Amino acid sequence: MKKMKINTIILVMFTALITSCSPYKDISEMKTMNELNYGYEVKHAKLSNDINLAYIDEGNGNETIIFIHGLGSYIPAWKKNISELRKSYRCIAIDLPGYGKSSKNPHSGLMSFYAKVVAEFIDNLDLGKVTLAGHSMGGQISMVAALHYPDKVEKLILVDPAGFELFHPGQRLWFKDVMTPNLVRLTTVEAIETNLASNFYNMPDDAIFMIEDRIAMRTADDFENYCYAVSQSVTGMVDEPIFNKLKYIKQPTLIFFGENDNLIPNRYLNPGETEPIAKAGANEIKNSKLIMVPKCGHFMMFEKSEVFNNEVKNFLK
Repeated sequence: MKKMKINTIILVMFTALITSCSPYKDISEMKTMNELNYGYEVKHAKLSNDINLAYIDEGNGNETIIFIHGLGSYIPAWKKNISELRKSYRCIAIDLPGYGKSSKNPHSGLMSFYAKVVAEFIDNLDLGKVTLAGHSMGGQISMVAALHYPDKVEKLILVDPAGFELFHPGQRLWFKDVMTPNLVRLTTVEAIETNLASNFYNMPDDAIFMIEDRIAMRTADDFENYCYAVSQSVTGMVDEPIFNKLKYIKQPTLIFFGENDNLIPNRYLNPGETEPIAKAGANEIKNSKLIMVPKCGHFMMFEKSEVFNNEVKNFLK
């Protein structure tokens, strides 16, 4: 136990040294993740189980899109899409429980848990039937919600969705053993920069805020609960695989994958090309259209926002 504490202290000191020499050394400390700058008015919906769900609500239109972020992410991941799509649609983006400006009470992290939260949120705002747009883990949540609550989900938009890639039991156990709250909490500045850059084929300058926010939030009072939520979410994804249920999705579905996605398939467990994984999942969803985007990574909707926005408009017409 003492050895673990010493190692933690050494890592923290090393991280502080690296930070002092990095281009991010002038980032202000954050007392709470509520200080994150979203650029839009943030509202909150009070749901059951003491969940206070943060969301933004922009634009008008006959159709409503709910945007659901991926693992470790937050509402601003969709900023380049909402700024355009709000001209034609009501665009609502949420912070999942444990993330961003939402409440951070401990929870299971299961995809079915998140899907239930989304369904309750739809009822809370009396939205009727909506289109769910989910990125990565948010894509898996969207598919689970479409299966469990078909009366609330009209269409699906999936961006580099988790759930198309298959993992055997040993691989699932590896994920749960590796992705601990401490691993998330003690991620160094260099690793934060590398991890976020790996989401892109060529990380654009206007995505640097994601690195800066992730560094700044480490001092927030609610950061440890965020780390726990990220860890639980990984467990939730692998404990509720969805591939064998994709054939039951009836909603019209638009699927995007960056051809150069470095995260899907997992480069350590299932090294290979993205396209076979994308096609395998898309082939299971009967009423779907797959768009492979060249020179694009895992954050397709941000890196190739014009492609995403235009294709979504065509899909929803």
